[in-house]
Amino acid sequence: MFTLVPVNFFRPEAARDALAEVAVLKDGDRVEFTEIPAYSAVLIYSVSGDAVAPPEILYILRELPACSEYNKLLCSWKDGELSLAIAQGKSLLIANSFAAPDFVTAQYYIFLAMKSLQLNPEVTTIRFRHALSADEEMALYRYFKAVECL
Repeated sequence: MFTLVPVNFFRPEAARDALAEVAVLKDGDRVEFTEIPAYSAVLIYSVSGDAVAPPEILYILRELPACSEYNKLLCSWKDGELSLAIAQGKSLLIANSFAAPDFVTAQYYIFLAMKSLQLNPEVTTIRFRHALSADEEMALYRYFKAVECL
């Protein structure tokens, strides 16, 4: 669970309350935050139990500015979750995670996000942080200008 807050509105002492406004937190959940300077935002996220790893979206938001094209689309699909961020130039348009137990569902959310932002996949390169199978790559090549795995 995570949320992004503009850096100008972020108060460390209110981080848990900000996340609780958009997600259900358990009593044992730790709330942590990390600044994302490229987008003048702070990522607030929960960490359950003994987990120490931040959500995948943090890595995506850190790597997204390095994408060279104007339309930036960076995804990660692993462990039944799709995390994606889309930016145009230096403006972050969306950063979200979706339950996606299979690749068809992951594609659905990718295309839904693209459509909601009125972006054309035919002129967009989609990038994944992790390797995809040959079949998964080919499924995306039918729609996108290029498919890259970092």
